[in-house]
Amino acid sequence: MRIVVALGGNALLHRGERPDAAVQQANIDRVATALAALAHEHELVITHGNGPQIGLLAMESEADPALSAPYPLDLLGAQTEGMIGSLLTRAMHDALPGHRIAALVTHTLVRTDDLAFERPTKFVGQVYSAPVAKALARKRGWHIARDTTGWRRVVASPAPERILETDTIHELLNSGTLVICAGGGGVPVTADRDTGALTGVEAVIDKDLTAALLAEDLKADFLLILTDVPYIYEGYGTSDQHPLLDATPRELRHGGFPSGSMGPKAEAAARFVEHTGGLAAIGALDAAYEIVHGRSGTLIRPDLTVG
Repeated sequence: MRIVVALGGNALLHRGERPDAAVQQANIDRVATALAALAHEHELVITHGNGPQIGLLAMESEADPALSAPYPLDLLGAQTEGMIGSLLTRAMHDALPGHRIAALVTHTLVRTDDLAFERPTKFVGQVYSAPVAKALARKRGWHIARDTTGWRRVVASPAPERILETDTIHELLNSGTLVICAGGGGVPVTADRDTGALTGVEAVIDKDLTAALLAEDLKADFLLILTDVPYIYEGYGTSDQHPLLDATPRELRHGGFPSGSMGPKAEAAARFVEHTGGLAAIGALDAAYEIVHGRSGTLIRPDLTVG
């Protein structure tokens, strides 16, 4: 079975953790352990988030006195793809001796007229208190919004239209290679209408929506979205909170999940199932094997009453 795995940014750097290299290496070793059992039985493509990492690089770039202007988000996204891709490659190499593994810097085409550029929603970077966040917004021209535990920077998150390296990923898979790609949703680019020339854009694409598009293009059987909770919860944070064990795309879309957290994951799972008739699931990293085998997580299945 071909499985596209989407790792949440918090699977690599947990909320409140120091963004040290050693901390991220330890977390990625845990990722490799969780995915190795799946890789022995199935064909894997691994994608990952980069919200904490790109936020850190953006803050460092803003504060670097050697620069006349901070690095744009597309290039910072490419840096995180390389860094996280290298960490994942090394960890998966150790967990799967003799297995072919390749990390690919991936570019994702977006539309120049996407309304997301006018309404930033994608959280990046660390959590701040309200006074610190507002001060940074004034000083650096950031947009900020409230996250679950505080305030964070938000940036544009246009919809992914096409992954430019899909054919290369296909060839790698056909050669028996485990592929790590589309990190952070891919490097966002636009294409000139006349020449096709690519230009990077100031944005961070939602990695779950890119993973759903990738899974569709690769004709994957299963989209596995791994995060820091074991299920999708209805009534999350209320006295009526309870796990959702399975759902259809239509049921997910009526769930009212927050746009800054579970909403994009639910939408990505719904799109993949609707477009392909395959299965998707959302759950905790450490339960990856159990989720695929139906023993944990929230399963999203086709609505057999539609059509």
